[in-house]
Amino acid sequence: MFVVENFFSALASVVYYVLELYIYVVIARALISWVNPDPWNPIVQFLTRVTEPALVPIRRLVGFRLGIDLSPLILILILSFLQKFIVPSLMHLAG
Repeated sequence: MFVVENFFSALASVVYYVLELYIYVVIARALISWVNPDPWNPIVQFLTRVTEPALVPIRRLVGFRLGIDLSPLILILILSFLQKFIVPSLMHLAG
């Protein structure tokens, strides 16, 4: 059964790093939104294209409070929770 254990261990590592990378992408998007970025910049377009599908539903639920968009913070909290919940669960399955 070592193949299944190795599979879950590798899957846990991949999930951890993908979620970690996405957290950094959300942080970069939030930081860039503080300045007035050029919307035609390829980096800005990439960050918008990658983060917008996750941020839009949160914005619909939360909205803008006091003129501040809290959706990146909420998304980071959700991703951190998933990282702390899913990865140990997969490692536990790995044995």
